[in-house]
Amino acid sequence: MTKRSGIRRSLTISSWHGCLTVVMITALCLVTSPLCAGATGTMQQAPPGGEQPWWIWPVILLAVTFVMGIVAVLAGIGGGVLFVPLISSFFPFHLDFVRCAGLLVALTGALAAGPGLLRMNLASLRLAVPMALIASASSIAGAVIGLTLPTSIVRTALGVAILAICVIMTATKKLEYPPVPRMDRLASTLRICGIYREMSTGEWIDWQAHRTPMGLFLFILVGFCAGMFGLGAGWANVPVLNIVMGVPLKISVATSKFLLSVTDTSAAWIYINRGCILPLIAIPSIVGIMLGSLVGVRLLTITRPVIIRWIVIVVLAFAGCKTLAMGLGF
Repeated sequence: MTKRSGIRRSLTISSWHGCLTVVMITALCLVTSPLCAGATGTMQQAPPGGEQPWWIWPVILLAVTFVMGIVAVLAGIGGGVLFVPLISSFFPFHLDFVRCAGLLVALTGALAAGPGLLRMNLASLRLAVPMALIASASSIAGAVIGLTLPTSIVRTALGVAILAICVIMTATKKLEYPPVPRMDRLASTLRICGIYREMSTGEWIDWQAHRTPMGLFLFILVGFCAGMFGLGAGWANVPVLNIVMGVPLKISVATSKFLLSVTDTSAAWIYINRGCILPLIAIPSIVGIMLGSLVGVRLLTITRPVIIRWIVIVVLAFAGCKTLAMGLGF
């Protein structure tokens, strides 16, 4: 077995381990949480669609999230960014349940990718730990505030946030190797630097970070939005790490994935503790996203990601406008 095939096999095993872990957590919450049982009972008493069988919406959700997983990989974005706006706009589920499932979807991807990225020396713990501490604390605050506010206000803010994400995706130009003249004092103290091997060329790349205080401040905002809207934070983690702090693109993407396993876990437990988890929504979503991601990885070599990315931006813009209109009562 070659080294490359061994890495691919380990990443596949990690993907399934991450999927099974979150599914088991979801099932455990169903059994042990009285709040979840009450929420499930409410869902069964008033199933969406009137006379339709209870299993119709989970099956449709599984199919939609399968396609969503493929598109997310091809567009180079996290599944949570697509999940919350689309499912909350076009499915008859309460926004709280959708936000909780969105965090679990993002958490699944992070758990699947994190171990492999650490073994490949792409995810940097020195970079991730200070950012994770800041983002996880603010994500808890965001989740608490998001569950306190009326649904209409959250929908309005979510619509604005989605449209802002579309602008960020359109305007952001990521840099493979951003220029970093020198490390700032905080980065030097925390030793936020490292070295990794570029597999395409075989070269060893030294990297270091700068503008660390600004990056920490932005991660406060990113974590708050992730917890409040259940979007995950990959859409903002990478631009902050890459453009603001000058971290190479591959290190930024890998560290962002690892960060989600900390920040999304913190916010997800707030939603779970409030009884905002429905396994009928969460489990089909997690399985669909994971299966779609595996297919998307194989299609990545034969598609043009730029076209897919623009399609995603258009779809997100439409979902953002619809969510904003729903929040404003139109």
